[in-house]
Order: sequence, then C-alpha cells, then structure tokens
Amino acid sequence: MKNKYYVYVYIDPRNDEEFYVGMGSGSRKNAHLFDKKKGLKTNLISEIRKAGKQPVIRVIARNLSKQNALLVEKTLIWKFDKKLTNKQLTNISSGHYAENFRPHNTLHFELSEFDYQNGIYYYNVGECHCRDWDDYKKFGFISGGGKQARWHKAMKSFQKGDVVAAYLKRRGSEGGFVGIGIIKECAKPIREVKINGKPLLSLDLKCKGMARGVKSNELCEYVAKVKWKVVRDRKQGEWKQGIYTTPLVRASLDAQPKTIKFLETKFGQNLRELVI
Repeated sequence: MKNKYYVYVYIDPRNDEEFYVGMGSGSRKNAHLFDKKKGLKTNLISEIRKAGKQPVIRVIARNLSKQNALLVEKTLIWKFDKKLTNKQLTNISSGHYAENFRPHNTLHFELSEFDYQNGIYYYNVGECHCRDWDDYKKFGFISGGGKQARWHKAMKSFQKGDVVAAYLKRRGSEGGFVGIGIIKECAKPIREVKINGKPLLSLDLKCKGMARGVKSNELCEYVAKVKWKVVRDRKQGEWKQGIYTTPLVRASLDAQPKTIKFLETKFGQNLRELVI
C-alpha cells in the first residue's frame, strides 16, 4: 500500500497542549510509550503517568505518501514550535523539509526566498593561490572550490538574480567589502565557463592557480558569473567594527540589517531593490 503513512500528535491531558509530532505507519505512533531513552519526550510521558494519566495520541492526517507525511509533520512542528506559539515541543529534530519553512522569529522582516525570490548574500573572496579579487573585478565572476565539499555546495547555492556583497579579508590597509554585484549565471566547473565567448582559463588571469583540479568536479573551482554594480580596489575596501563578516564562503544577510544599511550607504545601492 503506497499511501500507508500518517501523522500523529502527543497531547498532555493535564493542559491539552501538544508536546510531540511524528509520522509513521503501522503501530509507530505507540512506540514512544515504550521508549526507554532519556529525553524531553520520555521525561514528559513519565510525568504524565506519575500524575495517574496517559498521553493522548491522535492521528492528524492519514493515507499519505511518505513524502507528504514528512511535509505535514514539518508543518505541524513549525506551527506548534515554542518559539512561535510558546508551546514546548519535545521533538529533537526539526523534521524533514525544514529548509522549506520560514525560520521562527523572522516575521517582522522580509526574508529572501520567502518574501521575494532571490537573496542578499555575503560572499567571502578567500584569496589564495587559486583565486584573486583583481580577476573577479576585471572579468566579472566569483569562485570557490577545493577539497571541501561545503565550498562547492556554497557556490552552487547561489541563484541567478541573487545580490552578493564581496568581502576581502582585511590585511593591513587592504580588504573589507569590495563589491556589490548580481549573479548572472549559476556556478559551474571552471572548465565550462566562458567570458565573452572565451574560456575563462584562456584569459590573462592574474591568478595562475585557478586551473587546479580542473578535470575533477570534486577538486576544481566553481565559478558564478557576476554583473558588478559597484567595485572597489583592495585598498579601498569598506569596513567598520561591528558589521557582519564570517569565514564561510556564502552567508545570508537577511538577519544583518546594520550590515545591509552600511553597505547601502557606502556603495550607494538599494540592495532590496536590486534583489526584487
């Protein structure tokens, strides 16, 4: 039977509040009553029993595919989460499809990919033997890669239309935020990238190490083409104490209003208008 899954909720009979949401098939909904592992859920079940009662278990939705059951489970977890409703859920995991749901405590401001299609992102140039800001600025691209899969993933997460604020690590009088641009093409292996019809690796690049691991999707640089709105030389980077920076390749600036305001002031660009 394909649609054999259901979604259930555990309710505390002492106050009629939900404290656990799950999905499964068969007798899965009753399994928690016999769970011996210590944790918020089992502790609460024990407290209910000590009060002479039993948890109320109710199936919320039935005859679901596994994927739909996971989605309904996540919807209920989001709805009942204590951060939004002040109700204490005992779920340890936030559930599948978490990336499809708006983070709690963000209803007071607009969020990229929720309230508008694209996002405003911090991008860490990460200069080294295989990447150089001068090349990025001259030819209109950004890149990232190497042995760490998370660097490839970060680059491939940029979508066409995303706004990027490029940050160059400060060294003496150099560095800071050095450019504001819009992603023109999603990232792909450097060997597949052409600039004005010419292979990127055939151009007169200042950085001679960009071809490292060029034949391997696991080792090569991933390149996203960018239309720069404003760029700065490395000695004219914009920075001040307290604005957001991170060693990560890519990070959302949604929750960094002070940094966005700083960038808009210094670069003369309305980032929200650029992203819509």
